This record gives sequence, structure tokens and C-alpha cells, in this order.
Amino acid sequence: MSDRMIDLEETATHTGPKGVINDWRRFKLESMDQENLPPAKRELLRQMSSPGKPKEDSRGNLNRKMSVQEYELLKEEDEGCLKKYRKRCMQEMHDKLSFGPKFEGVHDLDSGEAFLEVIEKEHYSTVVVVHIYNVGVKGCDELNNCLDCLATEYPTVKFCRIDAVASGAAERFSDEVLPTLLVYKAGELLGNFLACTQHLNEEFFATDVEAFLNSYGLLPEKELPGVEDEEENDVE
Repeated sequence: MSDRMIDLEETATHTGPKGVINDWRRFKLESMDQENLPPAKRELLRQMSSPGKPKEDSRGNLNRKMSVQEYELLKEEDEGCLKKYRKRCMQEMHDKLSFGPKFEGVHDLDSGEAFLEVIEKEHYSTVVVVHIYNVGVKGCDELNNCLDCLATEYPTVKFCRIDAVASGAAERFSDEVLPTLLVYKAGELLGNFLACTQHLNEEFFATDVEAFLNSYGLLPEKELPGVEDEEENDVE
């Protein structure tokens, strides 16, 4: 157990001022083109990384205070390195908060059993949004189209739809209460919105449904764009 904890300590991104400096030091060393550096700087990099020393000495060397020479070396180079480091930290934080399965598109449920299964057996961290509809009822088709759009924006949310008749509870979900949105997490009902389009404008879009669900805090944070996409946006 103690060996395992040491391994985690050595590989994890640390927090706090010292941890941030050490993590930045690692990132900078890994990203620098050491082959094209002057000999003096290359030797300084070797001393900073200390590849030939034992683990204990290497860890102590990493946690020591940064020398003036190291500071001058690390603050040099292009601004792009700092941007990449910031993006990497943001992505790591996002990955830690966005665990759990991901989904594609809206899932069609064909029975009451399938409806119960998706609620009871889905990952505990997953938000499940179920649209109960009936063909021809005003607002149902439009809401289905909106959920198709939101499913691409929120891949960690499981969006589902089921015909009221197929659900086996048509008497409970009559046309007067459709479209209905039910929101679950870890088997618990978080939102029960009967005739939910009454809370929206007569003409509504995916952004309106998104804002409605967000007003109840039912949607997670959106996925961060990939680093490559962000780098392209940085180019003017």
C-alpha cells in the first residue's frame, strides 16, 4: 500500500504553490528541444532532472527551491509553452470531474422494462433525461429535435425517448401532459416536468431547452474543446 501511494505521489499533478512550480518545471523540461540548446543550458537541464540519482534524491531535488539560473531558463522560450501548459492543466481538471461513460445520440426505448433498466442500471454519475412523447402531440417532435442537438453538446448525459404507449403507462401519460421530461441520476428522480413545453415559447430551440434544464441545475458542465481546436482558435 505504501509503495502504491509513493507511485501516485510521483506521477500526480500536485496542488499548492510548490506543486504548481514543480509541475511547471516538469512540463517545461519535457517540452524543450534539448538537442538545440547551448551546452551550458543542456547541463543545467541535466542537473535539474537528475536522471542518474536515486529516487529519494531525485524527489528531493525536484522539491528544492528554484535557483536563479533555473528561473531564467524556465521563463525563457515562447509564450505558446505557457498556453499549452495551461490547457493541459484545464484538461486534466476537466477529465477528473467528467468521469463516467459517454454516449452518442438519443436512445430510443421500446418498452417499460427498457425504461426501468436505463434508470436503475446506468452509472451512478450519469444524468439520464427521458422524453415521453406521442406522435402528433404538439411540441413532441420539436422537443425530440432539440434533444438530438443537446446529445452532441452533452455526451456524458444519456438522453432517451419513449412513446407513451410503449412505456406501458399511457393512462398516466395522456396527451394533456405530453411532452414530459423526466430527469434521473443514480436511480433518483431529480426532475418531473409534465407538459414541459408550457415553460417554453411557442417556438423553441435546443438552447431554450438547455436553459430550462440548467435553471434547475440538471445539466453538467459542457465538454471542453480539444487542445488542437483551441490552438486553431488562437491563430488570428
